[in-house]
Parts: sequence; C-alpha cells; structure tokens
Amino acid sequence: MNGLRRMDIKFLRGIGPKRAELLEKNLGIKTYHDLLFHFPTHYIDRRSIYRIIDFAGEDMPSLQVKGKFISFTVQGEGAKTRLVGLFSDGSAVMEVVWFQRIKTLRQLYHTATEYILFGKPSNFNGRWSMVHPEVDTPEAASAQGGFRGVYPLTEQLRNRGFSSKTFSTAVSDILSGIREMAETLPQEIISRHRLIGIREAISAIHSPQSPAQLEQARLRLKFEELFYLQLDIQRYARKRNSAIQGFHFPRIGHFFNTFYSEFLPFPLTNAQKRVIKEIRADMATGRQMNRLLQGDVGSGKTLVALLCMLIALDNNTQACLMAPTEILATQHFETITKLVSAMGINVRLLTGSTRKKERAVIHEQLSDGSLHILIGTHAVIEDNVRFHNLGFIVIDEQHRFGVAQRARLWTKNVIAPHVLVMTATPIPRTLAMTVYGDLDVSVIDELPPGRKPVVTLLRYEEDRFKTYQGIGLQLRLGRQVYIVYPLIKENEKLDLKSLEDGYENICETFRDYKVAFVHGQMKPQEKEYQMNLFASHEAHILVATTVIEVGVNVPNATTMLIENAERFGLSQLHQLRGRVGRGEGQSYCILMSKRKIAKDTRKRLELMTSTTDGFAIAEADMQMRGPGDIEGTMQSGIPIDLHIADLATDGQIVQLARDTACTILDSDPDLQSPANALIRSQLNLLTTRIRDWSRIS
Repeated sequence: MNGLRRMDIKFLRGIGPKRAELLEKNLGIKTYHDLLFHFPTHYIDRRSIYRIIDFAGEDMPSLQVKGKFISFTVQGEGAKTRLVGLFSDGSAVMEVVWFQRIKTLRQLYHTATEYILFGKPSNFNGRWSMVHPEVDTPEAASAQGGFRGVYPLTEQLRNRGFSSKTFSTAVSDILSGIREMAETLPQEIISRHRLIGIREAISAIHSPQSPAQLEQARLRLKFEELFYLQLDIQRYARKRNSAIQGFHFPRIGHFFNTFYSEFLPFPLTNAQKRVIKEIRADMATGRQMNRLLQGDVGSGKTLVALLCMLIALDNNTQACLMAPTEILATQHFETITKLVSAMGINVRLLTGSTRKKERAVIHEQLSDGSLHILIGTHAVIEDNVRFHNLGFIVIDEQHRFGVAQRARLWTKNVIAPHVLVMTATPIPRTLAMTVYGDLDVSVIDELPPGRKPVVTLLRYEEDRFKTYQGIGLQLRLGRQVYIVYPLIKENEKLDLKSLEDGYENICETFRDYKVAFVHGQMKPQEKEYQMNLFASHEAHILVATTVIEVGVNVPNATTMLIENAERFGLSQLHQLRGRVGRGEGQSYCILMSKRKIAKDTRKRLELMTSTTDGFAIAEADMQMRGPGDIEGTMQSGIPIDLHIADLATDGQIVQLARDTACTILDSDPDLQSPANALIRSQLNLLTTRIRDWSRIS
C-alpha cells in the first residue's frame, strides 16, 4: 500500500499531467492509492436495458438504453453550440446532447453502429433527451461486468470529459498491474470477522460481480476504516487518562448534604441519581474527569452540575460554569444563586458587561478563595482571571466553544480540574462513540415529574386564522408566546417570512398585548433589554430568530409558533420547542409550513409531531441528513478520514470495530507486541494529524 501512495496518477494511461492536475484540484486525487480509494457512490446493474418508450416521470434515475444513432447535427452558435444526436432503440427516439468536445465526439460516434448509452433521461416539451451520457459498444459494456460504479464528480470534471467510465478504466489498469496488495489488517481479525482480503475488497468495490460480493467488499472496507478510527480514539483516551493527574475528591460534606436535605427544589429522578453516582466515581479516582453529560431540554442537567460543584466545594476547591451567551450565563447565575443563597455560598457572574468595579471584587475573591462558584461567558477565560484553587469546571453547550477556549479554562490550575461538558442537543449513539469517543458519556433520559409533553402541531398557511385564535386563547389565559422567524429582514430571493415584517403583523393582530423582539444582530444591551421584558412578563409575545434556541427559560411561555418550519433541521426544531413546556401548564409548538414541500421535508415535520424524544429525533436527523451536519461536526473533522463508512447507518459496524479495538488495547495498550506490528504501522500511517490534547477538556 505504501508504494501505491507514492505513485503519481499522471503516469496512468488516459490521465496524463493535465488531467492529473484537474483530479488533484477537484477531488484531491494525486496517487494510485487516492484513486483506488475514490469509491463509487452507487451502482447501476448494467444487465438491465430500458426502452425509451417506457420512460416516465419527472425525476428518472440514470439508466441505460441500447440502439443506434440516426443522425448528428451541430446546432446553435458561440457558447450555445451543441452536438445533437437522434438515438433510436426501435421503440422510440430521443435526443442526445453534448455541449463540450463537439468536434472530437462528432468523429468518434457513427450512425448505424450499435451503442449502449448510460445517462439520466429528462423530458422537455414531450421529448426525451440525455445530456453527456456515457457511450459504449455492447462488447465494451459486457467486458466491464454486470455492475458499473457511479463515481462522485464535479461539474468541471464532467465538462472536461471525465465520466464514471474514466475512473473504472483507470482503476482497472492499476489493479491489472498489481500482482499482490499488502494486507492492512491482521489475518486473525480477518478470520475472526469473516472478512475478505484487501485486494478482493478493492476490486469488488469498484467492479462487483454480484450484490453479495459488493456487500462483502463494503463490510471489509467499512470495518477497516472504523477499526482504525476507534483504535486511535481509544488509544488516545487511555493515554490521556493515565497521563493527566486530577483532583481526588473523597468527601461528600456540608455543602452537598445540606443542599440535598434542605434546599433540593424537587426529588431527583433516577436518571439524575445515576449520573451523579457516575460523576462521583470519576472524581474519586485521582485522575481528571472528562465527561459529557447529555440530557434533553428540561431534564435537570443544571441541578446535576450544581450538586457536583458542591462536591468540589466540600473538597476545598472552587467551581466554574462557562456558558456561550450572556443570556444563558445570567440565567444559570440567577437559578444557582436562588438555590444556594441561604447556605452562605458565594456565587458571582462574570460577563463582557460586568462593570470594572465588580470585576475587581471578583478577581480579588477568586484569588483569596472566598468566591466559591464563578459563572460566566468567555470572560472567565481571560488571562487576568486567576483562581485560588479551581477544581471543577462545567461547560454548557460545549460545542459552541472552540478548542482553544476550552483549553484555556482547564489550564487555570496546576492540577487539572475535573471537566463536565453538557449539551441539550442529544447526540446519536454512533456519533457520540466516534466524535466524542475519548469522553465518558452520561445520559439523563428521564424528565422530572409533573412535566407534560409539548403538543406539536403541523399547520399550513390556510390554517393561520385558526392558529392565531389558539394563540389568542393562551394569551387570555395569562400565558406567553414565542413566534420564531427564519430571517431578520425580507430577502427577495427567498420566499420566507421575516422578523421585521412579522413583528409589525403580530403587533397589529394582537393589539392588546405587548410584543418584544430579539435577533442576533442586536447590540447585547438591547437584546438583554428585550429578553428581560419577556422574562419579567411585561411583554406577552416574543418575536425572535433562532437566537432563543438555547438558554431562554420562561416557564409561563406555553406556545411557540415557528414560521417556515420546513427551513429548519430536526435538531434545531427540537431545541426551539424546548423553550416551551418548562412549566406545569400544557404547552404547544406549532410548525407553520408551506403546503407544497419535498417528501423528506414533510417526513421531518411529521416526525416532530409524533415524538418529543430528543434521542429518537437526533437519530432520525442523522439518518436523513448524515453526520456531517449534526452539531457542525464534519466527518473530515475526526482523526481518520472516512471514505466509505457512514456514521449515520453503520452503527453495528462501529460497535464491532470499537469492541475489537478495545480488546486489542486491553492486552497491549501501546501496541508493542509483535503480533500487533501491522496494526501499529498502519495506524501510524493513517494518523498523520497532530493530536490536540485539549480537544474537549
């Protein structure tokens, strides 16, 4: 394999220096190895021939037809010049159109010669056509087997004459010149999991002879990618855990016990108790805790975090909670202060808006240890913020902070503080095992008693009058309402509702009620003022963009109307919905959508109306959109690039790969055994990136 990584594709037949330059620029393909690992996205059963007369529908798939060209004509002038061939298969006639390489193609193809065309049919004014299809003789098509891979291509490559056939021919030439291909997995693993060899897998993934062979190739290649990915993650996590010393918190003392027995606002759920036990066990090991706490909106993550901070206080250290926005930090401060104010615990808030005089007090109390819990935004990581003895850190909505920001917080002590990162966006299990694979994961999968599930309704524009009637009823009952818009200002290119127009309309419709508004382009002070109008119940309706999806807690708000809901992803809709249902009253989330929407979009909205389970929604979101969009985590952002494995659909293989990796590391943590020499060599080859040991904590 190493030799293939050094062989330049410009020496391949049919490629050459200019085409090689295009492939590197468009697809990053530079070597034989790159080309072999540029896999087809799907396959066409080339045993099936379709008749033109049977073409039907608006969005037909790519397919093949067999027949002859009747004539060729060059039409148009200048940039609109095109070669048009009339092609008949005996059942009907269609046009075949080329916009590039006209002179070359006119000499290459002939009338009265039988060809097989492969392409996507389209219908215009009742006439079928194919644009830039692949053209083969029947003999050439049959020589390439029954299945043909369809490769991902850019528009520039297509315009320069590249096709799936270009790739399959180049791959075939490479493989025909290789007698042997060095194995990249130990034979013991191959035998244990009944995998095929690497050369057979590469050959079959490009040119499978049957569906069964294709599945074998996919399993082998997916397993290998995920195995080395999990091996890298697990090896890193184990080294990290053994290398970084943390605080030893053996005591559960006055602060925890007093709060638990006298000030706990409501009984803990079993899920909260389980998570606290997991965190307590971590803090007693003497190694730095590095734990992700997942919990749906309203599941009680903040209370769990507070109880764990009290354990830190009982062990004579300080605690810090960092939130991504001033609104969220302020709400955490108000909530926690209210809960512990009677216990003599000193809690302070530090944000960009904190006045200089107040900052001086905070800095002094942090340094002398009299400040127990600091809550704040990015301001807490400034260099002049120095703790006396920081022992426990909570990072809320941690994905909104950069790596360097998180690192600066936990390096504020000689002994590394324990780190708890929290998210209200449920992360699909396979993604958590991979992107957050070096973290221990705790899940609060139970809501506090008394919380009623939010009723979610899908409504269309013609339902608007009845929808406003329902909102009016909630307002007359003394409840409050959110109305969310996808845009701040009207955009001529987008047929979407905007906050500016919506605000005027809502003020006109609900004249007897005060309306506040908030969006991301407002100055912090103005945003804070408008939010406080709503939080203090002075305003009855809050018109907003998605800035409210995190950290807004108004229990009296029972209704949310989301305009153009079809424009939002599932996870974002779920986050927005979490702003209601936070009190004891029945709450409603109304998804207002255009009636004419894509099938997948309707499926997404209907799923929102059928469940309030954030984990079920997160799994469905990843299935629909792929892992690249979840939490902004691109697959290319993980330590090893994935060419074929898909975190959205390959959960079982992820688990198998993880179990295999863990078994090997259990017996050989540093991969120094001669039996693991191949694994060590391959892993070192794949993990060329520099590790950032502050990736989470």
